Amino acid sequence: MKIYEIKKSKFIAYLYDVSSKEEVKKIYQDLKIEHKKARHIVYAYLTNNNGTESGGYSDDREPKGTAGLPLFNLLKNKKISNKAIFIVRYFGGIKLGASNLLRAYITSATMLFED
Repeated sequence: MKIYEIKKSKFIAYLYDVSSKEEVKKIYQDLKIEHKKARHIVYAYLTNNNGTESGGYSDDREPKGTAGLPLFNLLKNKKISNKAIFIVRYFGGIKLGASNLLRAYITSATMLFED
C-alpha cells in the first residue's frame, strides 16, 4: 500500500496478485467495505492464464480516461500480468482537473513499483 496526497485528496494504492475477474470483484467489494467514505475506488487488472491474456479496468465515476485506462496501460506497458492495481480516492474538496487527476492516479500506481 502506498499513499499519495495532492490538494487535500488522498490516493491510497494497492497491488494484488489475481488470476481471475472474480478475484478482482471480490477485492473491490472488500475495499468498498473497508473504505466506506471513499469517493472513488478505481482499478485495472491484467491476467495471463496459459497464454490467454485478459484484463479490464474501472474509472468508478471519475472522468473517462483519467483513472482506469491509464492504470491498465501501465500494466500492459510494464508487461505485468496476474496483478491488479486498486486506488482508493478520498476527495479533499478541491477539484483537480483531468490532467492533475490522471497524473495523481499514475503517480500513485508507479509508487507501488518503487522500493
